[in-house]
Amino acid sequence: MENIGEISALVKLLDDPDEEVYGHVEKKLLEYGNEVVDYLENAWEQSFDALMQQRIENIVHRIQFNSVKEDLNLWYMSGAFDLLQGALIVNRYQYPDLDEQKLIFQIEEMKRDIWVNLQYEMSSIEKVKLINHVLYNQHGFGGNTKNHHDPQNSYISQVLESKKGNQISLAIIYSTLAQKLDIPIYGINLPQHFILGYVDETKREHEQEFGVLFYINAFNKGNIFGKHDVDQFLRQLNLDPLPGYYRPCSNTEIIRRVLRNLISAYENAGAPDKVKELQELQHILTGETE
Repeated sequence: MENIGEISALVKLLDDPDEEVYGHVEKKLLEYGNEVVDYLENAWEQSFDALMQQRIENIVHRIQFNSVKEDLNLWYMSGAFDLLQGALIVNRYQYPDLDEQKLIFQIEEMKRDIWVNLQYEMSSIEKVKLINHVLYNQHGFGGNTKNHHDPQNSYISQVLESKKGNQISLAIIYSTLAQKLDIPIYGINLPQHFILGYVDETKREHEQEFGVLFYINAFNKGNIFGKHDVDQFLRQLNLDPLPGYYRPCSNTEIIRRVLRNLISAYENAGAPDKVKELQELQHILTGETE
C-alpha cells in the first residue's frame, strides 16, 4: 500500500488526548476510505487502550457507512434494476464484512430446485404452487410471527440464515427467485402489508389492475388471493382503493420501504444513531415520487 508510513503514523496518534489532533487524524483516515480498514482493525486488536479502540470502531464504521451510501446512490442512479443488489447494499449497513457470494449461491440453489420441476405448459397458479413448495416446504421459510419488529427481519443475510423474515424480506426473496426464472411476479406496496402480484405481461399497460392476474402473500406461505381481498383489506383500514395499492411498484420503492421498516425497528429499540444513519440512506432514494 502506498503511504503506509503516513497511515502508520496516523494510527499511532489515535490515542492522543487532544481532540484537535484526533480530529485531524480522523479526517485524514476517512479520506483514505476502505483501504485503511484492515490496518485499523489490526491496530484495534493490538491495542489495550479503551479510548483508542472506541475511536477505531467509530472511524471504521464511518468508512463503511460512507461506502454503503456510495453503493446505494450508484444503484439508484443506475436505474435500480437489480432488487437483490439493493437488498444486499442495505444488508452491508449492519453486516459490512459478510460474504455476499454465499447468499447469492443460496438463492441460486433454491432457483435450481424450482427450475428442475418447472414445465413450459404449467399454468401461472401451478408455477406459484411449485415456488411455494420449494421455498416453504423444502427450504422451510416462513413469516417471523413471534418477533415481527426485530430489525434482523429486514436484513436479507439474516433471513436467509434463520429462514424467518417479515412480509417484505420474504417477498424480495420470492420475487427474485421468480424473476430469475422469467416468472413475472413483482412487489406491491400495500399499506401495513407487502404483497406480490402475478402479472400478465400482455395486459400490463391497459388493464385497470395493471395486468395482475392474482396476488400472493409471501408472509403466509405464498397464499394466493384476488383483487376483492385487497379491496376488503383496504376497507378494514378505511383507505381509498388507490391504483398504487394494486399494481407492481418499483425496486426503489421496495428498498425505501425496507429502510422505513428498519428505522421503525430501531426507533422502538431506542437506537437514535442508527435511525439517523438509515434516514440518510432513505434520503438517497427520494429522487423518485411516491
